[in-house]
Amino acid sequence: MDIAEELRAIEQIKALKARYWRGIDTRDRALLRGVFTDDAITDFRDSTQSDDDTQLKRNPDAFVDDLFALLNGVVTVHHGHSPEIALRSETEATGIWPMEDWLWVEDEASSLPFRKLNGWGHYHDTYRKTAIGWRIASTKLVRIRVEAE
Repeated sequence: MDIAEELRAIEQIKALKARYWRGIDTRDRALLRGVFTDDAITDFRDSTQSDDDTQLKRNPDAFVDDLFALLNGVVTVHHGHSPEIALRSETEATGIWPMEDWLWVEDEASSLPFRKLNGWGHYHDTYRKTAIGWRIASTKLVRIRVEAE
């Protein structure tokens, strides 16, 4: 892979992660599901600070369904910054993304234990290039600070 191909792959991965956050924030189910491989693993156990095994999913359809059910009545804003992306081969890459998110619970019936949350941390991702482009093969969110009311 020459430098131009490497830079193109890195930019495609950056755009992929941007679609991930936009899919969540706009509640676009098809967009969010489309960023994952069919066997993607999502691990949010560290982000809930509860080691809850239900936050580890090996099915991207279940992840999307559960996430959107949890976020019903919640406004979210996600930002990723300054990624460290490493190409491991022509079809595999890793990325670490510093992140910040805001959640505002507008529906009193929400099961979330807060009304407002601001969090910071890092996403640790693996990517795989498929016939339709780069996709997230795994993602793990590790939070370093959370402020909730």
